[in-house]
Amino acid sequence: MKRIVYLLIVFLQLVKTAPAQTIPAELWGTWVVRREVPTSTISCWGEKEANRLIGTEIEYSPRLFRWHKVVTKNPTAARTSLTAQQFHDEHSGGSASSSQVTFLQLGIKEEKAVQIVIQHPAANITGATSEIPGDSILLKYKNTIVFSVCNVYFEAKRRIVPRKN
Repeated sequence: MKRIVYLLIVFLQLVKTAPAQTIPAELWGTWVVRREVPTSTISCWGEKEANRLIGTEIEYSPRLFRWHKVVTKNPTAARTSLTAQQFHDEHSGGSASSSQVTFLQLGIKEEKAVQIVIQHPAANITGATSEIPGDSILLKYKNTIVFSVCNVYFEAKRRIVPRKN
């Protein structure tokens, strides 16, 4: 019960301080899912489902959010800053035998990270979740993001297009 009250307070603060906006420019571009990030989480996906994500693309722009063939037009997003402790508390279970995920497991070395959450209609990617890969991300580095689907964490890298001279 305490956790629900805590999450409700955090959510209300986010709503109050982070109005919906278009996808932030720092996320614009095409990202390629490179790898699964090992964590101590309990997932509704197996290795087969997780492996299908590797190599797929996520695209962000002011006018759309796309993963594979799933497109959300005119998405809104919320950008917030999370501490390592906030992230752990919000994404881990309450006991030692529950899912546990930390910035350290995700390779995030800072004490805070930017989280961007994109609002979209429910999707049916696998039947196990309404998430769209990349709809809630942590900026790990300028060209690296981390996200989860069904409590499996992935890392994606920005596709850099060489400039023509």
